[in-house]
Amino acid sequence: MLLKNHVIFLTGGSTGIGLDCAKAYAAEGAKVAIVARNGEQAATEAAALGPDHLGFACDVSNDAEVKSGIGRVLARYGKLDAIHNNAGIANPAKPLHETTDAEWDALFDINVKSILHTTRHGIAALRESKGCILNTSSLVGVIGQEIHAAYTATKGAMNTLTQSMALDYAMDGIRVNAVCPAGTWTPMLHKWADEQPDTAGITRYLNEIHALGYCPEGDVIADACVFLLSAKARFITGHIMHVSGGAELGYRRHSTPGQLP
Repeated sequence: MLLKNHVIFLTGGSTGIGLDCAKAYAAEGAKVAIVARNGEQAATEAAALGPDHLGFACDVSNDAEVKSGIGRVLARYGKLDAIHNNAGIANPAKPLHETTDAEWDALFDINVKSILHTTRHGIAALRESKGCILNTSSLVGVIGQEIHAAYTATKGAMNTLTQSMALDYAMDGIRVNAVCPAGTWTPMLHKWADEQPDTAGITRYLNEIHALGYCPEGDVIADACVFLLSAKARFITGHIMHVSGGAELGYRRHSTPGQLP
């Protein structure tokens, strides 16, 4: 088992890519603390993984809640081996000049400032374990995306933040990396696709933006995350890993109204 007895603090782990990661981590022997704004759902999903796992409510944009959450994990397990900053929001899908201050602040508070909070309160434990930090970014933080400026700005910020953190914490033996999915089938993406007038066309679009010819499920992202948190990646830090089916090679060939997370 690649993550046997690892304790992982996973934000946004109750659905989508986060839940796929939680399942993959548990299957590799980790003890997973799933935190999400919906504490009931987080607890339900953690219980489904087994008695070694924990799930509770935590608003990652709130420093006090993150401090309490990490304290709860340390009280339960006595250590912390990894923080996976996966929580995020993607709305609004609009050009920058139409973005309100409240929308901008919410995006940055949840997608970026949350990393400040988890690092601030988890760094001491990670220094003891010589652990890892993993950030869920997005390919659009590398290549940009129309009608999604504020969201892509948060992911671009996350990428450079990942690299700077890798430099800051390398002396402590802490590795910091990020994964960048392109399109990935999650409940949120399924809902978005179902709301479009041409669902079949949207599915075709989602397949075609990936050079490998299909839009994947979240398990492909989870497999990459398992690797990056494991000893198999022990000499990898500051890396922005594209788990994108080659979408960055052909993404710009296609466009569609309304943009994707």
